[in-house]
Amino acid sequence: DLVEQQYPLGSVIRGTVRNITDFGIFIGIDEGIDGLVHISDLSWGQRIKHPGDRYKKGDEVEARVLAIDKLNERFSLGIKQLSEDPWYTVHSRFFLGQVIEGTVVHRTDFGVFVEIEEGIEGLVHVSELSHEGADWQSNYPEGKAIRAEIIHIDSHDRKISLSEKGAEERTAGDHQGYMQKQSDAGSRLGDVMGDLSRKFRGE
Repeated sequence: DLVEQQYPLGSVIRGTVRNITDFGIFIGIDEGIDGLVHISDLSWGQRIKHPGDRYKKGDEVEARVLAIDKLNERFSLGIKQLSEDPWYTVHSRFFLGQVIEGTVVHRTDFGVFVEIEEGIEGLVHVSELSHEGADWQSNYPEGKAIRAEIIHIDSHDRKISLSEKGAEERTAGDHQGYMQKQSDAGSRLGDVMGDLSRKFRGE
């Protein structure tokens, strides 16, 4: 009853990390009152293998009150809920055909996940990677920076599909387009100079 009165749903609390487990961190709010931040509520998108990788006992943290179960004496908190879910506004920052730069944060048998901003990851399927050989994973260690083109966005399912090949093709196409523009400009300049030359000669 005291917890529900002092810490209503949605309020922000501040406490000290008292314990760390595989599934989350316990934050001491008051004497005899601990709140649990489940590992899934630590970050909107960053992959956290173990809460101990980010927090240690004694850390002062803030969290938002998510649920209070008086019957089972459970106090649920969330850290990621302190900020807006970045997927809500993903279409305002990213679009199809856009070439982004990101960092490899996770590898699977079917491709690599690339963090393109905090909380937002995209998948480059193995068929869209520049290196597709049997040892392709050795070319994509975690932390590697790559450029990729956005080929699909699904904010509802929180998925972005990327193509490293597409970024390379787009870059090559932009270069060819630039060279063609330079060639066309040169041709037009030549035509102008030819017209001036003939005019001066009275032709």
